[in-house]
Amino acid sequence: MRVDRLFRREELALDPVELARLLLGAVLEAETAEGTVGVRLVEVEAYRGLDDPASHCYRGKTPRNAVMWGPAGHLYVYFVYGMHFCANVVGTEDGLPGAVLLRAGEVVEGAGLVRARRPNARGNGELAKGPAILTSVLGLDRHWNGADLTDPASPVRLRIGERVPADRIRVGPRVGVAMAMDTPWRFWVDGSPAVSTYRRGGKRRPVRPAG
Repeated sequence: MRVDRLFRREELALDPVELARLLLGAVLEAETAEGTVGVRLVEVEAYRGLDDPASHCYRGKTPRNAVMWGPAGHLYVYFVYGMHFCANVVGTEDGLPGAVLLRAGEVVEGAGLVRARRPNARGNGELAKGPAILTSVLGLDRHWNGADLTDPASPVRLRIGERVPADRIRVGPRVGVAMAMDTPWRFWVDGSPAVSTYRRGGKRRPVRPAG
């Protein structure tokens, strides 16, 4: 069942691993001068703070990662490889760092605008597949870092979507991290064509149902 309202801040103030599961099926919508795009989240990755070597917050608070320290419900946008932006939903309690990377989504609003932004996409499953592509089709960049996803007046908002049944949630290692490579904190919706292919740089790792 879909509840057509924004998430409240207290609903997102969770450990990133728990928050990652909650975000599957949620709808992130971004309103820009070109129009509004909405995507249903189907793949996410959890990142904690000082106890997670793969986290941006592992070595402490910096101007770059300050948003990740809370409060919950804000958007953390960072620049990577000198060319891409990636977006995260901040969780946990205020002052305790943690966020969930948004890896892939299915377009549910603004398909025409998305196709204009992604003219070479081979099918619907390719429109928002991968964290950098997801951010680009939503029209998000560093300007939106810190946006309050729980505020109805915010141009970037996070809506409760149709809940994903537990038996359709899968879990496995995170993608492309240099540390804590085998930590199983990537979650995705089984069967979605938008889910990215797992790449570790070695042999493909087994995955198991989330339980």
